[in-house]
Amino acid sequence: MTEVAASDQLLVVIDPVARRGDGESVRIAKDVLSAGAATKVCLPDGPEEFARALARRGSRRPVVIGDDRALLRAVSLLHRQRELTACALSLVPVGGALSLARALGVPTGAVAAARCVLEGAVRRLDLLVDDSDGVVVGGLRIPSLPLTVGSAADDSPAHAWLRTCQSLVRTLATRPSRPAAVTGPGPSRLRIEVDGVTLVDLDQPVEAVSVTPCAGGSAEVEVWRLSLGAEASPLRAVGRRVTVSGADFRYRADSVITGPVRTRTWTVRESAWGLTLPN
Repeated sequence: MTEVAASDQLLVVIDPVARRGDGESVRIAKDVLSAGAATKVCLPDGPEEFARALARRGSRRPVVIGDDRALLRAVSLLHRQRELTACALSLVPVGGALSLARALGVPTGAVAAARCVLEGAVRRLDLLVDDSDGVVVGGLRIPSLPLTVGSAADDSPAHAWLRTCQSLVRTLATRPSRPAAVTGPGPSRLRIEVDGVTLVDLDQPVEAVSVTPCAGGSAEVEVWRLSLGAEASPLRAVGRRVTVSGADFRYRADSVITGPVRTRTWTVRESAWGLTLPN
């Protein structure tokens, strides 16, 4: 990790959802940050103003006050600007959707998170980048066959998914919560290739697929095969490049649902971005 000087000038970008949803936590975080460093506070009203604030940050270190979606927006914007590698982000989690923040190890209390911004250290993290220039921070999941969000049919795959996530504790401080199933058509027959080697081909129906960046510039791929039942152990592989192709499929990258697409390739970018975390 790289030490962060508390005397750095900070650009504090406060997400509008956080302002509306928990103004008290926002105020506390802003007061702690202002007491410990020179700060410029931005109050964007929407995504365009959010993007302009980041683009005009100058030498200031960006601090996002908001939920997982605000963090993902900042990572995506900086990636598209080709400035992500050189720009370390800090996050003060405020809002209801904080599972990714917890998984990454960011304190979720306003005071603790603000102090982490001032006293923590920058940790370099891997990132998944797809062939349409989209980014994935925490992981992605290709959902199972058509399900309604929260339906009973998702229970068995959910249990398998939760058991699998426990194995990620070695790289993440806290396991992220399982994303809900996506309503609509899901995959039935897909070809999944890891570093050019076919893990599952079109002749083997699959129920779900997960891809999660892990330490060392690689991603962990897990595939639940439909014909073997939800309680069977998933196929696992580790690699730097993952390609999924076949019938139209949708996938959830972090909290964003994308698709349908016929093929998509994700490549691990090692140490692609920096996030301030506790020492």
